[in-house]
Amino acid sequence: MLLPAVLGIAVLGLWEALVAIYQVPRFVLPAPSAIWQALIADFPSLVTSLWTTLRITLMAFALALVSGIALAIAFSQSRIVEMALYPYAVILQVTPIVAIAPLIIIWVGFERINLALLILACIVAFFPILSSTTMGLRSVDHNLVDLFRLYGATPWQILTRLRLPAAMPNLLNGMKTSGGLALIGTVVAEYGAGSGTATGLAWRIVEAGNRLQIARMFAALFLLALLGVAIFFALAFLEYWLLRKWHESALTRDI
Repeated sequence: MLLPAVLGIAVLGLWEALVAIYQVPRFVLPAPSAIWQALIADFPSLVTSLWTTLRITLMAFALALVSGIALAIAFSQSRIVEMALYPYAVILQVTPIVAIAPLIIIWVGFERINLALLILACIVAFFPILSSTTMGLRSVDHNLVDLFRLYGATPWQILTRLRLPAAMPNLLNGMKTSGGLALIGTVVAEYGAGSGTATGLAWRIVEAGNRLQIARMFAALFLLALLGVAIFFALAFLEYWLLRKWHESALTRDI
């Protein structure tokens, strides 16, 4: 942890020095000190926007998690369901969110812009959960499945006591990807909305850019990056906590 901190301080110091030496205008590239001043000055409004973005991100992530796991279970239980629905999941994944954002916003209505943002962010976060969980459920040792059947286990018991626990590492890995994508989807959706009724951090960035308040723009970007890092490490800690006692990826071994 010490080396990244030292490197970050060195980069910020060099940035500050170069901006001062070359007298770079603040509307082109503000110094770190100016960004810090803007962060302190606009902290209340930025934190309010941060909470809006975080709330939509968490809701989208939760919806993607529930729907992704449910559909992955359906896929693992029926090849027909998988063959019928998986191509449409892929279509949702590969379609640029900015292309469908205006359509979703028109359908939902500008007066319910947060609902439109939630739908768009959920679409972005959905596929990693679905694909990772499906892979985990499909990768269970067939010998163990046969053993369960030999002892008279029902399909529900095989699913809950074998397939889902075995798929847990894949699911948790997909959650780490999905958490970041939920944030990205929320931000991109806010950009695509282009409406003053959206009060998230992305709108604050657009607003600051239109007013050439570049220091404030960087402050909002800093908060977004901080939020993304926090989401990733929270999900990484959850992965470690759930797998630490039994899975090879989380066990600590002496070399």
